[in-house]
Amino acid sequence: MISVNDLRTGLTIEVDGEVYSVVEFLHVKPGKGAAFVRTKLKNVKTGAVREETFRAGERVNRAHIETKQMQYLYSSGDEFTFMDTETYEQVVLTRDQIGDAWKWLVDNMIIGIQFYQGQPIGVDLPTAVEMEIVHTEPGFRGDTATGGTKPATLATGVVVQVPLFVEQGDKIRVDTRTGEYLSRV
Repeated sequence: MISVNDLRTGLTIEVDGEVYSVVEFLHVKPGKGAAFVRTKLKNVKTGAVREETFRAGERVNRAHIETKQMQYLYSSGDEFTFMDTETYEQVVLTRDQIGDAWKWLVDNMIIGIQFYQGQPIGVDLPTAVEMEIVHTEPGFRGDTATGGTKPATLATGVVVQVPLFVEQGDKIRVDTRTGEYLSRV
């Protein structure tokens, strides 16, 4: 058990039988009445965000999430297979469990798989990944003065906006949180 006064961003707690990660928290001490803690919680399994208010000093269960580094092997329909590189044990996650992370999965990529009470519940992607551009229109000489962008299709089928000088076959670095182009590799 942990006091809500000790909540911090990123901490995982159990509320109503579900596992949540603390996104925001605010200790409020009104001039009249008792103090309370206002929080914004993100469900670790579904990604849904919920706002919750606790009385100051109230206690909640702390959820211990274990993250194992595993290798992405392949996908089959809506199932994604990962392997522990030490024990060679394989874990299958559904598209619902990994959310939008499927957009950034490349064969043999090492990522963190989150486990709660021995069950896989989600993935912990790196903030940036390197991917190859499989299709984009060629840029024209002199177009770079405006700092324009063009769509580019990545190896996973995701379309991102890239600068005009980037060409088909180039490897680029993409932010997995926003889907924005970062740099050429």
